[in-house]
Amino acid sequence: MRHRRIRLCLAALSVAVGGTGLATLPVSTASAATCSDIDVVAARGTFEPGTLGVIVGDPVFSALRKKLSGENLSGYAVNYPADLSPASAARGNADLVNHVRAQAASCPGQRFILVGYSQGANVVDNSLGISSDGAVVGSPIVATIPAALEPRVAAVLLFGNPIRALGRSVTGTYQSRTIDFCAKGDPVCESGGGDVAAHLGYTADADAAASFAAEKV
Repeated sequence: MRHRRIRLCLAALSVAVGGTGLATLPVSTASAATCSDIDVVAARGTFEPGTLGVIVGDPVFSALRKKLSGENLSGYAVNYPADLSPASAARGNADLVNHVRAQAASCPGQRFILVGYSQGANVVDNSLGISSDGAVVGSPIVATIPAALEPRVAAVLLFGNPIRALGRSVTGTYQSRTIDFCAKGDPVCESGGGDVAAHLGYTADADAAASFAAEKV
């Protein structure tokens, strides 16, 4: 029952975001063999518009450009449905890992900042080996970033992460490089939360997330 209520909430977010008037930020989208210093790999939230995601990905990328002005940044939008279908997060998981593997092979010096919002946080969790199975819009793990590439992941930035409502979080080797924002009352990441608007407010955390990432690069 709880998952059904939150899924309806996520579906409603597409309408809410459409009415915010938020602008999409133009970014340089990475393709295979684009060898920037840092590739910002962003998984958007359910039904979230924008290049990397209008609520989180785009503003975080903009903030990172300012904090890391001496670095050449590229952005990659994880290619997945970001809808309520059962396989959505799994498809994102596979695409994120495939992208990182391909980039790492083509660009030996490139590092990565992973960004995930809402369902996109499930995508990132799975890619790090932390299962989102059982979480709202979650899935079993289908791929993980190889251990040999783990040192090249500079930072992990998560927002409205559904696994937190289950008492889970990123642990292990990535823990010290991860910041995980959950707004008070956000029903997607806080068990018993009832403030739908809280799930739309993570743009306010973009600067803090970028500052955290800048310290890890």
